[in-house]
Amino acid sequence: MRIISLDAVKGDELLARDLFTVNDSLLLPAGTTIKREYVKRLKELNIEYLYIEDDLAQGINLSNSLEFQIKEQCQDAIRELLVKYSYHDENELEDIKVVADEIIYDIMNEPEVIYNLSSIRDKSDSTYSHSLNVCALSVILAIKLKLPKLKIRDIAIGCLLHDIGFTYISQEFFNLNLDTCSVKEEREIKKHIIYGYSAIEKMDWLSSTAKDIIISHHERINGNGYPFHLKEERIKIGSRIAAVCDEFDSRVYGNFVTKMKVHDAIDYILSQAGVLFDFSVVKAFVDSVAAYPTGILVRTNEEETGIVLRQNPQCPTRPVIRIVEDKEGKKPELWIEKNLTKELTLFITDTLDDI
Repeated sequence: MRIISLDAVKGDELLARDLFTVNDSLLLPAGTTIKREYVKRLKELNIEYLYIEDDLAQGINLSNSLEFQIKEQCQDAIRELLVKYSYHDENELEDIKVVADEIIYDIMNEPEVIYNLSSIRDKSDSTYSHSLNVCALSVILAIKLKLPKLKIRDIAIGCLLHDIGFTYISQEFFNLNLDTCSVKEEREIKKHIIYGYSAIEKMDWLSSTAKDIIISHHERINGNGYPFHLKEERIKIGSRIAAVCDEFDSRVYGNFVTKMKVHDAIDYILSQAGVLFDFSVVKAFVDSVAAYPTGILVRTNEEETGIVLRQNPQCPTRPVIRIVEDKEGKKPELWIEKNLTKELTLFITDTLDDI
């Protein structure tokens, strides 16, 4: 199973998972053959990507990825809790601790876990998926930074709730890009942290660490963040971790910013180490995230096209790939697998949508 964009559909691909509308109605069942004429209608339904099975997908198991597992296990729970909260039912919000504990448990059970972005996000679940992703990645970084278990739990809870203020922001602002929107629109989007903190400030069950993440995850160590323009050590460790994870996931999925490829988003975070983001947090981040997600097509410096089969946890920039086209554009007759931790002169130059 692999993910392709609708623009890459050629016709006759086999759908690998049930496809649902934004209202959770079954649109196409797994096993459906995708026709080229479906593409326009799917785009009208705000569907951008599909899980498919084809010859290129042989040997790839996205279901093993941490992001995929957590989305399957926790997204419905986090959606239900936040939807209830949006209807002013605060009584059950404390149950978010259970979601945090499940995520921590999953990560603790994989000592060599590497964060591999490998799921599809649509507009109906973007808020919930974003919160889950930021939480999971933050837990990984907090563990790498050897923070105490109680602090890790508080960070996980804070990250699950870091964007709760968007409950109070009109839906009309959700498709804006902060790089191109008006000053008035930007100001409205940035209000989410004030709304969020005001909503949870008096909740006794929430720790000071979690509350600080909600108000401070957009602070930057050079003082150019908001709302208080805090600098360096005045920003607490939980918020410094959340800042990196929130920025990364937002750039990969295009939340209020221009969408980037995963390796470009990693390069951006790395370029801002010591400027916008804490050095130690960025180091833990770079050591934890797969630069080339499993199932993605890549181009090598030898002009071959490959597909990422699996990750090398000790070296997130050098996965195992299978060659699907040689430099002449011919498909190999035999399975050619290359481990980039052993093929030291071979490296990936870019990722591709399709071939």
